[in-house]
Amino acid sequence: MPELPEVETVRQGLLPAMEGHRFTKVITRRGDLRRPFPKDFATRLTGRRVLRLARRAKYILAELDNGEDLVIHLGMSGRMSVSADADGAPGKHDHVVMETDAPARIIFTDHRRFGLMTLLPHDGLDSDPLFKGLGPEPLSPAFDAAFLKKALAGKRTPIKSALLDQRLIAGLGNIYVCEALYRAGISPKKLAGSVSAKAITPLARAIKAVLEDAIKAGGSSLRDHKQVNGELGYFQHRFRVYDREGTPCPRCKTPIKRIVQAGRSSFYCPKCQR
Repeated sequence: MPELPEVETVRQGLLPAMEGHRFTKVITRRGDLRRPFPKDFATRLTGRRVLRLARRAKYILAELDNGEDLVIHLGMSGRMSVSADADGAPGKHDHVVMETDAPARIIFTDHRRFGLMTLLPHDGLDSDPLFKGLGPEPLSPAFDAAFLKKALAGKRTPIKSALLDQRLIAGLGNIYVCEALYRAGISPKKLAGSVSAKAITPLARAIKAVLEDAIKAGGSSLRDHKQVNGELGYFQHRFRVYDREGTPCPRCKTPIKRIVQAGRSSFYCPKCQR
């Protein structure tokens, strides 16, 4: 599933085609994705101007000029592509086609159909079940060592699982938690509440740094992720531990280990991460 850097990369790629522009034509080529489209979805979008294109956790939010937000989630394999060419027949898995006065043609492709597109009142986003209870954005000023120290206090779950809890921090996923823990020198098995005050600041910095580095690299293309222009991200070539089981640690040359925590693979260096 695309994580925060991949979604942010897509958002940035959509900016020139969407923000400040009006939808001139919207076509849905089926009745649903992960859930049905709202009633009159295409009609309600057509003619609307995008005031602002934002991101919350792993969702893209297009604030419209009628008080609603177009909410987009890429699911497991969904991707957005943008072109100036409005010709050509959509592909089999091209489920939503949106044209704007940029001019641009935006296509949402999702062969697994785990993605989501819906319309929600802008003023009620925080109370909607999709967003209610989400933690702060890890790249926002609200996320720092002081917040993290308070959030982890007393938690008896492994630090890896705690950081993946969207109620604690919004948008973090498996890849970047593994990489951040490596940068901070913390074992994924360590209990969250036992992370020392001295280690909290490096961890908070590592989380921000790995996300920023991944966004600059266009995200990680392991399976389906592509930027909106069709190019692959390349942060996967900079992984230090993720998906590198058995290869030498970049610091100490100890083989990287893989364990399973809560059904997810964790990769770490047993010598550098304590």
